[in-house]
Amino acid sequence: MRLATVRDRKGLRAAVLTGRGTGACWVAIADAARVALGDKRCPESLVGLLARDGPRLETPRLVIEALAGETPREVQRWTLTEVRFAPPVPEPGAFLDFYSFEGHVRAARARRGLDVPPEWFKYPAYYRSNHRSFVGAGDEALFPESESKMDYELELAAVLGAPLASPTPAAAEAAIAGYCLLNDWSARAIQREVMAVGLGPNKGKDFATSLGPWLVTPDEVGEMSSVELAARVNGEEWSRGSVGSMHWTWGEMLAFAGEGTRFEPGDVMGSGTLPGGCGLELGRFLEVGDVVELDGGERFGVLTGTVRRRGGQR
Repeated sequence: MRLATVRDRKGLRAAVLTGRGTGACWVAIADAARVALGDKRCPESLVGLLARDGPRLETPRLVIEALAGETPREVQRWTLTEVRFAPPVPEPGAFLDFYSFEGHVRAARARRGLDVPPEWFKYPAYYRSNHRSFVGAGDEALFPESESKMDYELELAAVLGAPLASPTPAAAEAAIAGYCLLNDWSARAIQREVMAVGLGPNKGKDFATSLGPWLVTPDEVGEMSSVELAARVNGEEWSRGSVGSMHWTWGEMLAFAGEGTRFEPGDVMGSGTLPGGCGLELGRFLEVGDVVELDGGERFGVLTGTVRRRGGQR
């Protein structure tokens, strides 16, 4: 099942993909729940739906069954060509990004003359980023005005559908409602300077993060080892890799991060950059106006973003 947050004249609305091929369309879940299921209290937002339904998301599943025929006129629908996506979770309560691909860790640290620390193999390390910086498919990424080394990062994100508090790895993995593409845009020049302080990438990361275009539930994702992602810049492929090369499982990462703390439905967890999944590893950086596409194939779609500078060139 695929879910999204759609931009509509009524605001941001949770939607589910119904049908396949030429008959496929996105429908407003709250409308369909009210008309087809008699559910007058269905939340309009995806976060509200996650909080009510949990990771199984029974309401949109019932909607798909109920709309197997023609979609009622009272239900808002969007064709594949007219739909406009917001981030699936526009403002999560928390956004953590992990560092789970050894190939990326080795290459990125080698650029600074560093080896992989032994602690990396002991702990699934992460940092907390700006949970209010998300932008959707097709949106611009506004880099700091003076940034000279603008970069993308090819990642997958997991979105929680249940609260987590000191979970086991199995419980943590079971709480995942779905996965989507994530581009953790990076201002490498300022990142290199602020990281010398020893408190993480902070201002090198917190200005924009692309998420989307839609959320894919675990049952449709299938084996994570089969997920291959690619990144293109102005149509030229720069990166390609498999999510199956993660050193840690999602359950292990979330259990570590959740020890002694609490996460809520809608919180977003990034995988970290796939090996070769950023310009830093390739010795290439972005320019204003570049269009970056993260391609997750038919399941995950294409997450597009255009590079801009704040207060600078458009």
